[in-house]
Amino acid sequence: MDRHGVIKKVALLTLGRFPKALTLARALKTSGWRVIVADPFKWHLCRASNAVAKSIVVTPPTEDADAFINDLLTIIDQENISLVLPISEESHYVSALTQRVAGDVLVMGPDEDTYRELHHKLRFIERAEKLALPVPETYMLGSVRATRLATLRETIIKPTGGCSGVGVRRHAVSDRPIVATGDGDIVQAAVQGQLMSSFSILVHGNLVSTAVYEGAVFSGSVAICFRRVQDTSAIEEWIGRFTSELSYTGFIAFDFIVDKSGVPWAIECNPRLTSGVHFLEPRALGRWLSDREDTATIAQLDGVYQWAYSTLTEAYSQLFKGQAREFIRHLKQLFSAKDVVFSWRDPLPFLLMTPLSWPILWPAIREGISLGEASQRDIAPHWHRE
Repeated sequence: MDRHGVIKKVALLTLGRFPKALTLARALKTSGWRVIVADPFKWHLCRASNAVAKSIVVTPPTEDADAFINDLLTIIDQENISLVLPISEESHYVSALTQRVAGDVLVMGPDEDTYRELHHKLRFIERAEKLALPVPETYMLGSVRATRLATLRETIIKPTGGCSGVGVRRHAVSDRPIVATGDGDIVQAAVQGQLMSSFSILVHGNLVSTAVYEGAVFSGSVAICFRRVQDTSAIEEWIGRFTSELSYTGFIAFDFIVDKSGVPWAIECNPRLTSGVHFLEPRALGRWLSDREDTATIAQLDGVYQWAYSTLTEAYSQLFKGQAREFIRHLKQLFSAKDVVFSWRDPLPFLLMTPLSWPILWPAIREGISLGEASQRDIAPHWHRE
């Protein structure tokens, strides 16, 4: 609030490299917010957007978490921030701000302890089990139960704090012992069915809006082209029962496998922003961000949305592999789905996509790593440097 008693609408996005951050920035602009973006990258997708007033380089949290938090606190103080919006895996660190900012500053999302419990692949499953919600059997790798499970059925091996599908493996039914890729892997029973994702907004734990969608084109395990799913009552009931135990205001997302009988089995939770935000009507989202006590349902968008550059990249990847049918399918999606980056009112992020994405593209090319790893390893706790 300024000296005239007027609430200052200045928001801080704690990352700017992903399309979901751009969507959030544009939504905020529709309601008159001044948007500041913090990112370890000097060049990122939001930097060229006319919805963003300023971009500030901060310390990568995986290199120095304390310095990263102090950088954010400095920005909050100097720019008179009233709303902090975590974007991706840096949320793991940003959640610590909830105990360190003034009372007139809202850090959107759960506190640090709640975030870490929900994000942790095993603790999330255990929490859902206590609520009698359907989740696959999941145990820590190396435990007696995990070893027995792997001899009875196909399993999925993944890090407890992993992201972007890095470190995820399938393990066929076998007496052969599972080899750990690092500390903290879990063993999870593989569920056969359709992968679906959800994105919800909470106000003090109460559901305001939920969008359920499925991937049409994937880059590794990450959906880069996605479509809304309409018949989602079973998933929404699952989410409602789980979130009834929560109390924070912010975002929460789940990944489900829906089996052939229609039962949704939750496999992961992301207590933060995800690509599901693209299905929310921007002006309605902007109004809610201005009045976060509003519990009216936020209007949603139908259709198919994509990251067009990534869809095109995947199409050519299929062509080079000799998968002509998949190449054609990807091209059809490319020309039929709406791109989440392009906007006539804000064209530069789309036109400058390649140079703005160079901090991600170059390490992926040079080191032969996935785009997911290149985009996350300086912000995700899975790659934290001790």
